[in-house]
Amino acid sequence: MTRSRRQVLAVLQRAQQPLSAAAVHQELGLCCDQATVYRTLHYLEEQGMAESFVLHCTEHGTERYYTAVLDEHGTAIPHRHWFHCTRCHAFIELGTCAVSAMVQAFEKKQHVTVQHHVLYLTGLCGKCRDSKVPEPGGAGNKTATSENPGF
Repeated sequence: MTRSRRQVLAVLQRAQQPLSAAAVHQELGLCCDQATVYRTLHYLEEQGMAESFVLHCTEHGTERYYTAVLDEHGTAIPHRHWFHCTRCHAFIELGTCAVSAMVQAFEKKQHVTVQHHVLYLTGLCGKCRDSKVPEPGGAGNKTATSENPGF
């Protein structure tokens, strides 16, 4: 494996949450250009060393996020699902995959083979939910006051 591929994979393996290609590029600094990062992420996914999902965020738009499926020792990392905070953009791991049993039942009932599934949840993390800052662009979230009755 080339040095740049090893570096990109190492960034994914160290990450505690899914990363966009731009975040991987930023983490690597000047050692790899952006095109190399995109090609490498595609290669790692084709080789079964990474997986990705597409997430639409009202603030950041639609982006593809990547996670490693092998740790630094080559051991498989269990399939994971994520919660994405729409305000601070943090990811929180949901824990072990609870969809597998449903997928198996669906395969048996429908006589199909599911090759991959993606589940992510979006909303506000606890810190953002408890803050008084309104959602970006969320005019409907403003609190009415005597000076500003909300209409």
